[in-house]
Amino acid sequence: MQEQQLLLRMEYEYEKQEFQRQTQTMGIGRKVKRGLCWFPIKLGRTYYNSLNQYVLEVHRTEDLDIEHNFEFGRPVSFFREEGNGSIAYYNFIATVSYADEVRMVVVLPGTGTVSELQAADRLGVQLYFDETSYHAMFEALEAVLHARGNRLAELRDNMLGSQSPTFRQLYPVCLPWLNPKQETAVNRVLCARDVAIVHGPPGTGKTTTLVEAIYETLRREPQVLVCAQSNTAVDWISEKLADRGLSILRIGNPTRVNDKMLSFTYERRFESHPLYTELWSIRKEIRSLSPRARQGRSWNEREAVRNRLSRLRERATTLEIQINADLFDHANVIASTLVSSGHRLLHGRHFGTLFIDEAAQALEPACWIAIRHADRIVLAGDHCQLPPTVKCIEAMRGGLDRTLMEHVATTKPSCVTLLEMQYRMNEAIMRFSSDTFYGGHLTAAPEVRNRGILDWEFPISWIDTSEKEFHEKFVGETFGRINPSEADLLLSTLEAYVARIGVERILGESIDFGIISPYKAQVQYLRKILRSSAVLRPCRHLLTVNTVDGFQGQERDVIFISLVRANADGQIGFLSDLRRMNVAITRARMKVVILGDASTLGHHPFYRRLLQYANGKA
Repeated sequence: MQEQQLLLRMEYEYEKQEFQRQTQTMGIGRKVKRGLCWFPIKLGRTYYNSLNQYVLEVHRTEDLDIEHNFEFGRPVSFFREEGNGSIAYYNFIATVSYADEVRMVVVLPGTGTVSELQAADRLGVQLYFDETSYHAMFEALEAVLHARGNRLAELRDNMLGSQSPTFRQLYPVCLPWLNPKQETAVNRVLCARDVAIVHGPPGTGKTTTLVEAIYETLRREPQVLVCAQSNTAVDWISEKLADRGLSILRIGNPTRVNDKMLSFTYERRFESHPLYTELWSIRKEIRSLSPRARQGRSWNEREAVRNRLSRLRERATTLEIQINADLFDHANVIASTLVSSGHRLLHGRHFGTLFIDEAAQALEPACWIAIRHADRIVLAGDHCQLPPTVKCIEAMRGGLDRTLMEHVATTKPSCVTLLEMQYRMNEAIMRFSSDTFYGGHLTAAPEVRNRGILDWEFPISWIDTSEKEFHEKFVGETFGRINPSEADLLLSTLEAYVARIGVERILGESIDFGIISPYKAQVQYLRKILRSSAVLRPCRHLLTVNTVDGFQGQERDVIFISLVRANADGQIGFLSDLRRMNVAITRARMKVVILGDASTLGHHPFYRRLLQYANGKA
């Protein structure tokens, strides 16, 4: 645990220094391209939200197709561009309350800050260094380290120490709509006293299994806490649980913005409560009376106003407590990100069971924030897919990217259930992944085993660019690499493949395509050239271009992968993290087309095997 504190401190200091350096040296244009900044922006209305916070609407007016990293809970700073092109930052920090593609709502520290912003012309907003998340993780690690004689100490010793997880003997639940391994996983969760792991490789129905495990747990417990590392993952599991008929209370705002998702949120439920109208009126009166308490014409008037304010605030507090009690008492599932599980709304609340979805993408310190609220833990995910993001190389080498799920799965195999039947991809696509990452244990369901698009076509192809003299290029500091020639070849290959299938068939059967590259710069270039293709225009709505990380959890009929790296030294950078390629390949249901320089990538045994497999030599 002390080692985790040290590694997290290294990551914290590194990220803070990087933020300060980039703020001073990186231009607005590069920040916009990296999704860190909106510029220029247009200010919208200001108002008090349901939590009595003063908020401001912000709209971006340019570069609308660039994906951004603004999301609930993240701190932001405003700036203005001066006449000489320099940047001047405002001396306050706001917090994102809501964000979609073009609109954001931020919580301001006070009403006086708005006039400062409204007086400026060339305004922008950028992400600020996120101290809050780190403080929550440090606090959680400190609590776990010093836990003595309580359930948190037992869970710590069970998962990190030499104790073995224990299980109850229960009569097995029969779930005929699940396959045998999925049913075993649900029963293992129900029997676990301390910790259980649902290991779900691509396409094996991990979410389906987890939803059933939560549903069955709620037949034995009144309420559970469900968390994940990202807002997107929380949204996904929340939507599936709602479809199962469960009542969800979502702490934090969703990334998947639609009426269904918004209806789960604490804010929307708070506003819909019958007592909210009275509370809103009281808050409005408090705001109007507050100046008179300081500036009344006489001492008697000021004292009368203060007495009135005191009674109003007491009533407002009573109403807030009553509304919160009603909201939490009527929810089956409390859902939040791991960091948001430290929110003041959850202070003092305890749960029989905590479910952490996508646990293999979560830093261990983040998991402990939520674990403090629970008596037993269920981790679901796949540590053979994407790891958590760690920016400090020294912290990564020290093991910060080794997750709690991976550690427990390795040291306590008795609590792990591996889902083995996959329902997504052609068996030939699955086989390479299964043999390389899952010990050959995966099996393709009969209905997908031979799925394909064109007759007599092997489902994996590798187009070798080594003889075409393509070269990777470096684009900006830490922004990534680009290989324009490889991207152009991908476009022409994709156009030819679309022509072979036929646009009419693609539209009629809604055959969808994913174009993946590990590098953001290549992704942005691919998006640009694909928009200019007349051949692809009729089916452009069926094309998605994104990074490997952006495709986590998704699937498409056809996947094209641009590996970018092409150099004389055989350097492949973070492509050596093979979990990324596992994700990229297994997004495909029927066909994978890989473009890469075999002379560069073939130095690595994994890519050499993949090349041989795609060429039918393995």
